[in-house]
Amino acid sequence: MTDRRPLRIAPSILASDFARLGEECNAVLEAGADWLHVDVMDGHYVPNITIGLPVVESLRKACPDAFLDVHIMIEKPDEFAPLFVEAGADLVCFHPEASDHPHRTVQKIHEKGAKAGLALNPATPLDWVEYLAEDLDLILLMSVNPGFGGQAFIPSTIRKLRDLRNKLSALGVDVDVQVDGGVKPTNAGDIRQAGADVLVAGSAIFKRDDYAQAIADIRNAAEG
Repeated sequence: MTDRRPLRIAPSILASDFARLGEECNAVLEAGADWLHVDVMDGHYVPNITIGLPVVESLRKACPDAFLDVHIMIEKPDEFAPLFVEAGADLVCFHPEASDHPHRTVQKIHEKGAKAGLALNPATPLDWVEYLAEDLDLILLMSVNPGFGGQAFIPSTIRKLRDLRNKLSALGVDVDVQVDGGVKPTNAGDIRQAGADVLVAGSAIFKRDDYAQAIADIRNAAEG
């Protein structure tokens, strides 16, 4: 790619110490993170339960200037997506196959004043993008199967990422593309080169002693 949007690094708070969540989030922001990535799981759409509306509300208070990138891996996103905006989300990203009416859900998010994103699992085809891309602010490609942190990056994501960029170019649409799952310095360059604008990293940041160095390592690898 020659013309690229600025790179943003979004630490996934799923890998943080939940007992010190506010402190952890402010620490990565001070260390150079651009966004905070918030994984919401309901135990139905994915086999895990994480956090919900009250935690997003608390994060908004604890990190008033942070860009809260909320990824809802839940059933009934049509109903809950607007509520997460009211709780403080700047962007809400949902899975189209969990939605009864994906376009309407995008509209509901926008009506509440937030950005809207579409999340695609590793085996989910890009067909969903065809008639939604013009109304989206971001497309998230999952590079692991959703539900748990600490998984290994699925290599076919690189090909899917290139295919997505080609599709968006053919549609004449320019939106942010995010990659989430197994992102680390050793693959950040390939992911960025294939077309990603936002890199979500959990363990690669929160499991390091030096958050600033961890973020810098991913950024330098991606931009190098």
